[in-house]
Amino acid sequence: MEFSYQLYSARNEASLDDTLKTLKSLGYSQVEGWGGQFGDPAALVQSLKNAGLTMPTAHMGYSQLEDTDAVLKIVDAVGIQTVYCPAPPSEEFRNGGGDWQDFAEGLARMAAAFKAAGKGFGYHNHHWEFGKVNGKTPIEIILDASPDLQWEMDLAWVVKANEDPVAWMDRLGSRITAIHVKDIAPAGEALDEDGWADVGQGTLDWKKLLADAKAKTRATYFVAEHDKPSDAIRFARRSMDALKGYGA
Repeated sequence: MEFSYQLYSARNEASLDDTLKTLKSLGYSQVEGWGGQFGDPAALVQSLKNAGLTMPTAHMGYSQLEDTDAVLKIVDAVGIQTVYCPAPPSEEFRNGGGDWQDFAEGLARMAAAFKAAGKGFGYHNHHWEFGKVNGKTPIEIILDASPDLQWEMDLAWVVKANEDPVAWMDRLGSRITAIHVKDIAPAGEALDEDGWADVGQGTLDWKKLLADAKAKTRATYFVAEHDKPSDAIRFARRSMDALKGYGA
């Protein structure tokens, strides 16, 4: 199993080039980009090449994705295979409001354009997508909007929503094409890091969860992520050490 690294976790590092080379040295073969990194696709391609890494997946925000033609040019230039929208487009959705059906239909239109271009497209969850809206969860509303919409399961956020991620794998595993590998610190710990932990340092049984994901989903990308690490390289190193220890 190859592991990727969500570069948003290293957004505060001084040098992208140095970060990429360090990630390669730690055993990562891939990285997942995020919207703020695509201002100069040619330079990004060169940085990836210099480090010996690929970027098969990326996060791009909904407003950026609305110019689908421009995004697909970036995707082609960088060699990205699948783009995931990382969140709803406004705070309204995150506070219990927002028109999830309209949002889902917008994502479905984007998915159609990506499919026509030979690329994959999907959605990445937080915890907002698991409160019922007229009897359905937003994640169900989104995936029901088009069979072409994929799901990048941020498993720790599913747990934060008080949901069982394995039960969701059983229900919708055929739609899950990527997993965010993230850990949750014990209660009251790592408060300066918003309660997140390096993989293997937290409360989630990632050895079992990786086995479940391989057995129950279509996931081909396993992306280490920490939303607010105090040391992005420490997170990368500890997480890869743990993942190697699991025999993954």
